[in-house]
Amino acid sequence: MKTTFLFFALCALFFTACEPTVTPPTSNSKLIFKLKFDPTQARLNAFAQPSTVPSGNAAQDPQFNGMSAHKIELVPSNLTPVNGGTIVYHGAETTVGGNNALDFDQAIVTTEGEVFFEIPLADVTPGTYPHIRVSVSYQNYDIVYNINNVPTFPSGTTNLINEKGTIAAFIGFNNYITNLTPKNISKSIHANKLQGYWAFETDLNSPYSAANAIYSGNAPVTTVVNPLSGTTPTPPGSCLVTGSFDGNPLEITGDETEDVVVTLSFSTNNSFEWVDNNGNGALDIDFSAGTVEAVVDMGLRGLKPSFQ
Repeated sequence: MKTTFLFFALCALFFTACEPTVTPPTSNSKLIFKLKFDPTQARLNAFAQPSTVPSGNAAQDPQFNGMSAHKIELVPSNLTPVNGGTIVYHGAETTVGGNNALDFDQAIVTTEGEVFFEIPLADVTPGTYPHIRVSVSYQNYDIVYNINNVPTFPSGTTNLINEKGTIAAFIGFNNYITNLTPKNISKSIHANKLQGYWAFETDLNSPYSAANAIYSGNAPVTTVVNPLSGTTPTPPGSCLVTGSFDGNPLEITGDETEDVVVTLSFSTNNSFEWVDNNGNGALDIDFSAGTVEAVVDMGLRGLKPSFQ
């Protein structure tokens, strides 16, 4: 009897030891954000209504090289206050320049189609999000311009039309910048620059390349599109662009097994605007005087988020 019991006990131990260990399924799926720049999207004003270029001004569709955002917030309701949603990304800040400012040295700058930011879906608060807020901080893009009174050698000057140059545009509330290189030329700053600061580098070819320089200034206005402005206004001085998912809202359950890719499509439709002093529709620079027609507004003209 004891022998029989021992036999069955050993069998039970053997089969138990041979049973595979069951590991709970895990997911490495992520929430991924990519940027898109679309000059064919509607040109909107701050209240998300169609907007035309005012008389006396001119504008163009800039060709984007890169952009940075300081914050991404998923918004569950049009009543959700700013910072009351799920903040999935927040960039670095610093007080090196005095007042609190965005730290440009640590900014993530990416171009269209590249991954701007990703986060494990397990770290995102589950919920239904029909809206999204993106705090746009920096833009780098090419524009077309005319430049007059460019020196010719050994003497004289000439006027050049339809040249291309690069603008570094800062539209965050406050920006600490050490050194800035719009394209090839560097400018030492080591200071805070408020919303609207821009630095424009000309890109003239030989034999005029010696005239290349950086011009800078401040745009007095930054359009910040917010279709929810009636219930959740945009904070003064911020560039918290708001967009709504078309059709179905973004739903995060926490059970996703695949990546969710959100594309943030910004309207660049005439988003670079200036005072057109001579009415020629072109941005004019006077090399001898060191002047540029006044830049008015560099705000993006709408946000259409989508996901897959």
